[in-house]
Amino acid sequence: MLTVQSLLDELDLDLAAGSKAAAAPVRWVHISELQDPTPWLSGGELMLTTGIPLDTAAKQRSFVRILADCNLAGLGFGTGFSHDKLPKALIDEAEKRDFPLFEVPYSTPFIAITEKAFARLVNEQYEVLQRGIAVQRRLERLVLEERGLEEIAATIASAVGGTVAILDGRGERLAGRGFRRQLSADAIGGIRKEALGHAVDGVPFVPSHPSVAGRALAHPVISPGGGPPQAWVVIVRDSGGLGDFERLILQQAVAVVALELMRRRVARETERRLAGDVLAGALGGRMEATELRRRLEPFGIGEEAAVLVFALDHPAAAAGALERALAADACPAVVAPHVSGGRELLCAVVDAADRDPIDVAADARRALSPERGAVRAAASRPASPESLRHSFHEARCALEATSFDNGSAPEVASWRDLGAFTLLLSIQDDEALGLYCDSVLGPIEQGDQEYGGELLRSLEAFIEQNGQWERAAREVYCHRHTLRYRMRKVEELTGRDLSRAHDRIEFWLALRARELIA
Repeated sequence: MLTVQSLLDELDLDLAAGSKAAAAPVRWVHISELQDPTPWLSGGELMLTTGIPLDTAAKQRSFVRILADCNLAGLGFGTGFSHDKLPKALIDEAEKRDFPLFEVPYSTPFIAITEKAFARLVNEQYEVLQRGIAVQRRLERLVLEERGLEEIAATIASAVGGTVAILDGRGERLAGRGFRRQLSADAIGGIRKEALGHAVDGVPFVPSHPSVAGRALAHPVISPGGGPPQAWVVIVRDSGGLGDFERLILQQAVAVVALELMRRRVARETERRLAGDVLAGALGGRMEATELRRRLEPFGIGEEAAVLVFALDHPAAAAGALERALAADACPAVVAPHVSGGRELLCAVVDAADRDPIDVAADARRALSPERGAVRAAASRPASPESLRHSFHEARCALEATSFDNGSAPEVASWRDLGAFTLLLSIQDDEALGLYCDSVLGPIEQGDQEYGGELLRSLEAFIEQNGQWERAAREVYCHRHTLRYRMRKVEELTGRDLSRAHDRIEFWLALRARELIA
């Protein structure tokens, strides 16, 4: 780093005042003969002047005060022009303010000083760039090798000789590593609050917590689609402020963290698509036993599996939360939304070798409820992977069987709550179930091919709402008179009477059986 003292040592010049401040870095060298050059300065410069307009002691003192107040690095005063030696007033004021001052004799031209300083500054910037490129290559390799955010944080911390924290958009810790020390929980908490305060503007900020003040900088990682930052990268040096190198590394770190987060997001989306395909194939009975076991093996599911189903708003949006909840419970699982009977449920196939599926579902439900509100859950019994389709319907039917239990419904519905569904699930012959469905519901679909599907949906809503016209009509978005007309049409087509309990039970059983073979 170029300082006033190091520059004088190279030029074989001596300080006249300000020895304590001579270790300050020199950002640039500026030559001026103005009485007040500060409007064209930004701080950190070394000023060179012959002092032509400084012809009185008052002007000389004022000149030093102006430069010191503007945080300049020092003053080189050329003698042999208007002044034969350094003016006493200039020396006295510089000593009073501990401002670096040195004499530049006539034999040392200003160009010699500027050339020496600029060469040092260029070399230092080149060295910073070279070191930055080396760190960038290491960081890129970590991303390509999928080493994760912790390794990225460790590499950055080692490069800057400090501590690195990577926080998500909510201020929660994603990764962190210290070169020699760690950030305290109190410091992390303070930075988190400040990051949340900058969530709207998304601009870098200097953390103000007392333990890191003057040694830290936080930079946002911009979200791909705009909006609040998706993460924050915080660098805290063990000692001293952040220089050009540390700021360069922070910029590189932000780009690399963004790439790593994108890689993780793409990997998660790919895994979820794969999970959705596996789940759909398993629950739809479209996979051979060997293929099914092979597809479930990478997810950690072995000889015994169970199906959990959750009824909640926006199932697809809750898939990530369920994945995290099951992972925190150390339960291998395949998670994805699945549509059955016209309704989307959030489903999970879990390994049931060591845990009771009901307990797993209860823990997951409690984890989902704070963010997702009302969540209903059901679990199947453990069974072989080949029986997943049956297990799914067991859990789904248990969920449906308890849907009208109000306050008496269990926390997690199970096979014990199946009731009449036990009869349907016990019939493993899809052909027999299909014949039964056709005998009861076939006249509706065949008798009115254009509106048969609408009649079936209206019939199901009417039965599910226990014959309450208003509630059933709202369910299918029609007027109650329209619903009455549709139910009369159903009775005409089937020859059954919806006022008879026997016929309503037949319809209900047929509708449920239809879902089992769908």
